[in-house]
Amino acid sequence: MLVEIFSDYEALSDRAYEIVATLIRRKPNCVLGFATGSTPLGLYQRLVEGYRRGELDFSKVITFNLDEYVGLPPGHPQSYHQFMWEHLFQHVNINPSNVHIPNGMADDIEAHCAWYEAQIQRVGGIDLQILGIGPNGHLAFNEPGSSLGSRTRIKTLSRATRRANARFFGSEEAVPRHAITMGIGTIMEARRLLLLASGRAKARAVRAMLEGPISAMVPATIVQLHRYAHVLLDKEAASELEYNHHDGISEPFDIH
Repeated sequence: MLVEIFSDYEALSDRAYEIVATLIRRKPNCVLGFATGSTPLGLYQRLVEGYRRGELDFSKVITFNLDEYVGLPPGHPQSYHQFMWEHLFQHVNINPSNVHIPNGMADDIEAHCAWYEAQIQRVGGIDLQILGIGPNGHLAFNEPGSSLGSRTRIKTLSRATRRANARFFGSEEAVPRHAITMGIGTIMEARRLLLLASGRAKARAVRAMLEGPISAMVPATIVQLHRYAHVLLDKEAASELEYNHHDGISEPFDIH
């Protein structure tokens, strides 16, 4: 696992852009896995800017999102469908038929999850999956206790996750209780993982992910087993690492 520590969020986002943009240029029809939340926003802003500068072409790129709330229509302001179109897709020349986001309004969620898995297989798998990490160590909406071999499915959100997301909905009670999420087993089949973490609120989870034992109680620890996991941290997110002996922008280092 390759870990890089940066002085701040902007430097982290610059590096994330460099990695994703290089893949798009080298493989125009690449399959990208996207995440939502505040952490990847800097990356998405840079991808839009790269497209506007003529550096990137999204016309053949295929995308799969990690998750979506159950019960929110695509146009809901807090749906992840809306998030992705608002912050990335509507600003670039992506083909809408190449965009895949779980449908939280599906009549048969189990069948929809099976279809989602089949679509990933149909295009040959995900080349690069972008990830964040929750304060409790969740990966996508795979909450503590999730099976490390799980596939795309419906999950009940933990109280901690709903509390953390309450700021977007106005109250904890308004946060949906269920979500469709790509499973840990599905995520681990991506050829490369790019995990981003920023801020001191993520420091404890980052330490558990990188330095703790692999455990279903901290789902993100599974990235230790991936054949090519690349982790980008800012100084605050890395602040509790025992192995962190760098100041400012670090030289990459390997662990595990």
